[in-house]
Amino acid sequence: MSTTDPATATVAVARYVGSGGASAEDAVVVEEPLEIRVSGDTIAVTMRTPGHERDLALGFLFAEGLVQAADDVASVAFCGRPGDESLRNTLEVTPRAGGWLERAPRDPARRGTVTTAACGVCGRVQIDDLLERLPVLAPSDAVPIGVVTGAVRALRGEQTLFAQTGGCHGAGLFRFDGAHVATREDVGRHNAVDKLVGAMLAAGAVPLASHILVVSGRASFEIVQKAACAGVPVVACVSAPSSLAVTLAERAGVTLVGFVRGDRCNVYTHASRITD
Repeated sequence: MSTTDPATATVAVARYVGSGGASAEDAVVVEEPLEIRVSGDTIAVTMRTPGHERDLALGFLFAEGLVQAADDVASVAFCGRPGDESLRNTLEVTPRAGGWLERAPRDPARRGTVTTAACGVCGRVQIDDLLERLPVLAPSDAVPIGVVTGAVRALRGEQTLFAQTGGCHGAGLFRFDGAHVATREDVGRHNAVDKLVGAMLAAGAVPLASHILVVSGRASFEIVQKAACAGVPVVACVSAPSSLAVTLAERAGVTLVGFVRGDRCNVYTHASRITD
């Protein structure tokens, strides 16, 4: 296996077309662990695609309620030793003196939890803490359904890593006028959302009123939770939402749109935010 781009690796494959096989090379997306520490304490270990680690840490800590603004963090730095393969797999977050990250209570049941590419909250004893902290968004301006379906189509064109590997998720942010704001990609959709929200937090753009979060694949409850925390009023996904995603979206005041295929879709919650 070889790689020059930290997000992709080149592997040898036997490629078949019909019954004929031949040796070839293929690009695959990289999946590696990232340990996130705060003041030396391991907060989580997530399986992610390398790149945008500072944004990932900020977005993750924001969704966990440990960060309220980017200036809660004094610095973010890799803390491995030069020459180690794991140099870029451990991230140390230093709180700003007197900031919320320094003062925020940390759940000992959450500490050190390993999150996989498929699940952003695997290992939680319960999700009651998520529900207790779930914000409720106020009614907002309406957005034409054509803007929502157009944003989903536009996301694919922004997914350069997917175009290379076919093996990663994308999360894109669009304004209600259809303008593309930013896209992040990762082997885990929850990581892609954390990277996106973290970038917006660093830019001072949160809360994200009058924005649409578009995710490839399905919408699970942690995607809705992260969107609600960031103040995003509309979440659209290519595939289906889960039952808990629908429940959380209804409770949080988030408009959840699923099965967006061409000009067809289902609006599961708060359809009053959508116009023809």
